Amino acid sequence: MELGLKGKVAIITGGSDGIGKATAIRLGQEGANTVIIARREDVLEKAASEIRGKSKAEIITVVGDVTKKLDIQRTIETAYSKFGRIDILVNNAGRSSANQFENVEDSIWETDLDLKLFAAIRFSRDVIPYMRKIGSGRIINVTAISGKTPGKSSLPTSVTRAAGIALTKAMSKDLAEYNILVNTVCIGVIKSGQQSDGFMNQIKVNKDLTIETYYNQIATNRAVPLGRVGESQEAGDVIAFLASERASYLTGISINIDGGISAST
Repeated sequence: MELGLKGKVAIITGGSDGIGKATAIRLGQEGANTVIIARREDVLEKAASEIRGKSKAEIITVVGDVTKKLDIQRTIETAYSKFGRIDILVNNAGRSSANQFENVEDSIWETDLDLKLFAAIRFSRDVIPYMRKIGSGRIINVTAISGKTPGKSSLPTSVTRAAGIALTKAMSKDLAEYNILVNTVCIGVIKSGQQSDGFMNQIKVNKDLTIETYYNQIATNRAVPLGRVGESQEAGDVIAFLASERASYLTGISINIDGGISAST
């Protein structure tokens, strides 16, 4: 299927690993030029090299922190000065933070909200004028299924992600008149850097553990109906579709990418 992304310009936050990197690869394969922002320069440049090897378009890196307004502005200015337009924003930066309510201090709440919610708010607010210039745009917020159906010891992530889902719906109403479409993908268990870190912690205890066994255990413990942990590329494919011309009548929706775990649609 031709997605109509050739020559489009995308910004992806948290683009150095996992879903962000997979999305950059998929968009690049469709001919979209991409700017990725992440904090760790070495990881970012390694990811960019991999993306370039699989891409038909240009990839630009920005070392920055999405919780800092100046870094957000610098990323947007870099994209616009290089390519002269901005068509797509993928608000992907974030990490899991899950604990019992009584164990979550104010500082943890503030950090989580700043990284996952306010970064998406600020990036979107600053990029919208560039989308209005060209009469269209796509904003995809990466959230989580816990935002729909919070589980035990899921704070503050479940609340932050619920806010991201609500933000998506509200933005879609306000921006539809400008042909700026806003959607969210709600992630379940997907292979990522965070999962790899979890594996490295596990093998300190069990040196015979393999990565395949580790992921199988996660799928079993989480009772994933499809029986496996998802690939980051599978999430990247869905995000690329939402960013494309083929999704021109979709806005304000949430799509679960979870192998069927969530009890909510």
